[in-house]
Amino acid sequence: MKLHSIFSHTATALALSALLLSGCGSSRYHDPDLTAAFAAQETAQGAAQGTVQETAQGAAQGATQETTQGPGANIPAAPETSPEADSPANPEVSSGPDSPGPEIPAEAEPQPVRLLFSGDIYLSDHVLNAYDRAGDISGVLDDGYRSLIGEADYFAANQEFPFSSRGQQAPDKQYTFRLPESRVSLMNEIGVDLVTLANNHALDFGTDALLDTVSTLDQAGILHVGAGADSEAARQPAIVDVNGVRVGFIGASRVIPVASWTAGASSPGMLTAYDPALLVQTIQETRPLCDYLVVLIHWGVERAEMPVDHQTSLGRQCIDAGADLVVGSHPHVLQGIEYYRGKPIVYSLGNFIFGSSIPRTALLEVSLTPREASSDASGGASRDANVSPDASLTLHPGTSSGGFTRMVTESVKKEEFFQYIEGISFDISIDKSGAVTPPSDTQEDLQK
Repeated sequence: MKLHSIFSHTATALALSALLLSGCGSSRYHDPDLTAAFAAQETAQGAAQGTVQETAQGAAQGATQETTQGPGANIPAAPETSPEADSPANPEVSSGPDSPGPEIPAEAEPQPVRLLFSGDIYLSDHVLNAYDRAGDISGVLDDGYRSLIGEADYFAANQEFPFSSRGQQAPDKQYTFRLPESRVSLMNEIGVDLVTLANNHALDFGTDALLDTVSTLDQAGILHVGAGADSEAARQPAIVDVNGVRVGFIGASRVIPVASWTAGASSPGMLTAYDPALLVQTIQETRPLCDYLVVLIHWGVERAEMPVDHQTSLGRQCIDAGADLVVGSHPHVLQGIEYYRGKPIVYSLGNFIFGSSIPRTALLEVSLTPREASSDASGGASRDANVSPDASLTLHPGTSSGGFTRMVTESVKKEEFFQYIEGISFDISIDKSGAVTPPSDTQEDLQK
């Protein structure tokens, strides 16, 4: 995988709608020099002002500075022209009236950023047995999915369990999940970069187990959103610089067994969305800090292939608040895709690694290409920092049984899968490669 710089945003920054870029020791992509430069700059300028200015002067301080304008800021400035270069004696530069002048190299085309998303991951006994028999992750994931994950730039999933050996089992709950901390290595082998912990199993063994999970993921270099030591930690987004595109992630749940699972001012828990006001506020505050904003949300009814009213309503509220993509989990089965105001809502990706009796699954690939403005002051193309990158969706179907998940490669079965998803979606079409085409009116919106 390619290396990215990762920044986490504190609750204070959210309250002030400001970008406080701080060290995030929880990521194997963490760049300590870059983080130190941002930290030093923040200290010098004063956190009380509520802003962090990233300027080109940072280079003189011995660190790479990335401006809030996004990917285009990483393109180096053209070198200054020496006086000799302007001289007619220089054979490479002519001052004659018919001379075309110095050749200006064309900028490289922006390369798409490839994000991957899965549904639920639970390292059940079926999964652990499959892993232990093989001795590595090849017993759990086939070559096709492992290659796809390895080639992607970033992979996010729903982690449907805590890592801990502490805590008391939640009473009156039919299913409770927990894994020892040592098993976090499987998540690294799978290739997961970020998880949402906002779901109906993260607190199966109480707040101590939740805090153990956070600590375990931090040590493993896996980012997490949606739950934490208090409400501010639970709603703290992760903002990741993925090859020059700043992608924001927020996690939330509308499925909890008891109200006390909601994080409080001084109590651990998760960001919940029965009342969407705090989630909407978090989206609005995070929107200016990133180029592309993803909301990972736990919702819906188990084993229902169509979204219920609260899913469609909440998904659209997320888009209205500023989300570019909403990815759902919890139903354990696949649900369809809807485009709303030109933005996709993927209602459920089902179980990816679970060991359940529900075989049909998929990975969602989102390819992001920064948009270019018509021209800049010099007549060349420039990135429009006010517009989200173009996003195209592709589904990679799979099947799972006995703790093993494999990619579907047979043409007939892939076609059947795509027809099924079209049937439960909202006016989309899917070609034989899995590429999703939104409704025609949505395509017109995207081109504006």
